[in-house]
Amino acid sequence: MRKLTKQGRAGKPQTPMEAALAEARAAASRGEVPVGAVIVGADGQIAARAGNRTRELSDPSAHAEMLVIRAVCAAVGSERLIGHDLYVTLEPCAMCAAAISFARIGRLYFGASDPKGGGVEHGVRFFAQATCHHAPEVYGGIDETRAGKILKDFFRARR
Repeated sequence: MRKLTKQGRAGKPQTPMEAALAEARAAASRGEVPVGAVIVGADGQIAARAGNRTRELSDPSAHAEMLVIRAVCAAVGSERLIGHDLYVTLEPCAMCAAAISFARIGRLYFGASDPKGGGVEHGVRFFAQATCHHAPEVYGGIDETRAGKILKDFFRARR
């Protein structure tokens, strides 16, 4: 996970979703499913960013969301990320949704929906379950077109 530089393209400040999209593209270039994630702290600054690394690490739990949650928890010395927001390019799966809940992340922003593997608006709908102790505010469809294109291009190239 790299810390975000303050500038994006052509010296413009990079939004959290732009940073997540950059991580998704980097994951694709490594042969990973192109998903990127960024956690923003209460101060509005990006605390960590990562892309999927399941193949590289031979770890099925090395999803972008899991990697940034682990990094920020380690940095702040707590398993709770109260006041932090998560931006991710694809609707989180059930595993990642559980980690988001356990970490007490305040807001989840995601790009493309995932009807097959999503666990927030699709599938188990983790945050809607009675057993879910914390549900973040959820905002889907953030930069959905660009997030979806990265995924479609990646899988098209492999067919």
